[in-house]
Amino acid sequence: MVKLPTFYSALLLAVSCLTNVEAIDKVTRSGRYLYTSSGRFYIKGIAYQEQGAVVPGADNSFLEPSTFIDPLSDSDGCSRDLPFLQKLGVNTVRVYSVNSSLNHDSCMSALSGAGIYTIIDLALPLNGSIDRDSPSWSTNLLDQYLETINVFSKYDNVLAYNVGNEAIIANTTDVAPYLKAAARDVKAYLNSISSSALVGYAAIDGDSTFRVPVANFLSCDPSNSNSSSTSIDLYGLNNYEWCGDSSFETAYAGVEGDYAGYNVAAYFSEFGCITSPPRLWTEVASLFSTQMSDVWSGGVAFSYFPATSAQGQFGMVNISSDGTTVTTGDDFTRLQAQYGNVTSPPNTPSQGSSSVTYPSCPGQNSSFAASTTLPPTPNEAACNCIESTFSCAFKPPTSNYSAIVGTLIDTACGLLGQAGSTCNDIGGNGTSGVYGRLSGCDPTIKLSFTMNEWYQLNGMQFEDCSFSGNGSVNPLGASGTAAAIAAETSCIASPSATFTPSLPSGISTASSSSGSSGSSDSGSNGAAPLLGEHQVLLGMLSVAFIGVASGIWTLF
Repeated sequence: MVKLPTFYSALLLAVSCLTNVEAIDKVTRSGRYLYTSSGRFYIKGIAYQEQGAVVPGADNSFLEPSTFIDPLSDSDGCSRDLPFLQKLGVNTVRVYSVNSSLNHDSCMSALSGAGIYTIIDLALPLNGSIDRDSPSWSTNLLDQYLETINVFSKYDNVLAYNVGNEAIIANTTDVAPYLKAAARDVKAYLNSISSSALVGYAAIDGDSTFRVPVANFLSCDPSNSNSSSTSIDLYGLNNYEWCGDSSFETAYAGVEGDYAGYNVAAYFSEFGCITSPPRLWTEVASLFSTQMSDVWSGGVAFSYFPATSAQGQFGMVNISSDGTTVTTGDDFTRLQAQYGNVTSPPNTPSQGSSSVTYPSCPGQNSSFAASTTLPPTPNEAACNCIESTFSCAFKPPTSNYSAIVGTLIDTACGLLGQAGSTCNDIGGNGTSGVYGRLSGCDPTIKLSFTMNEWYQLNGMQFEDCSFSGNGSVNPLGASGTAAAIAAETSCIASPSATFTPSLPSGISTASSSSGSSGSSDSGSNGAAPLLGEHQVLLGMLSVAFIGVASGIWTLF
């Protein structure tokens, strides 16, 4: 057990930064492996984020937090923790949510100086991610993801950005097209800013009948032209199969076989079973050996900070109540020893020695229901154009309207359904590959659309735009159903279009300070502000396109 006060941590941090003046080595992906100038690169990582508030309940069986604490904006916390990360011998930290409106310079610089990369999840709790129950790939999410990338793009130690974490479970494989669309658009943006940041996804472990097709889908090419444009670069598996003093044959032989022919880099995005204590971390020896190096490029141990899951309590350190002192536990000591034994992991194959392929996508079956037709790139200009045509629009009397958006959409869609109409224009279906004209728009614009549809359907009577005082008549909007359809059609020339997205208007491009890691075949390392005006917490919505976001921080 080791305790270290903040002033001593800060001193070690300063020494570390002074003695590591060279830029961190660039990581690239070539085919299914990661490389630096020294040869193969293995992720020897730890999950690094304090757990936010968790509200248990029937609708939160995964114990997903509703808030988050951004560890990369806490310079004092980084100063305190960096000596312990170095003691562990980690070269990577995984962070599940960041606040792009805060400053991360101090922590990111300190980690870079210590030779530590970051894997940054782009999702945020609640409605800041692709929801497994009601998936949507829309402008508010795209803007959030790109703003985060913009902020972090100036740092040289961003190894990857994850577009999702455990969003797909056994009965929600229809979410996969939305995640693949997110990977496509994030990758296109990274290429447009010459960032080499990798695009990743962290998958839940589970039955191979859905887990393996999902992995293959995320790295396939729907066009059958061996293109990487829609493929992830880095596949993570949250795997907790090695419990106690297990063995490769018992815990990992099956999963090794499942991914034997996988085409992109893969790692364990979480590992460290707690159901058979104590955690001995003996899986580390197998993970970094020839038993697994053909498929896997290391892993991320869970978790540095205490964290509660449905399985029990995780964590390797405790932080004093005043936030200044770290006390390590036995988990920390044992992991430190196991990571310390990883000195010369396999260095084959050499970079560029294997071909890069993106195979055709798996077909649908009883356990896998994802269409190869992906949602279009969310088009903010088109959505704003459509919004300007509405004769009735959402204009709440208060700025604190997050809790009512879902209820009002339910109400409007219910009224339209009773009148023989639908809300298909704002929804989508990842199994059929059919996406409504406004499926990629911000939820508030979707709400305005449903209000306007009801208003037009009822002859534009003033009272039909009220919606309990949350709707407002726009005298400049299109008058009449035919005019409304014509105006909306003129705003969307091609509803299924894909293009390279750009930052939302009003967001400045972050100044670049140093290079970033990356991929030799259009995968890479790279990163921006928190919630824009449309990125509100939308509450518990039951319609088929919006809902409480899933998979921000979930443990098997």
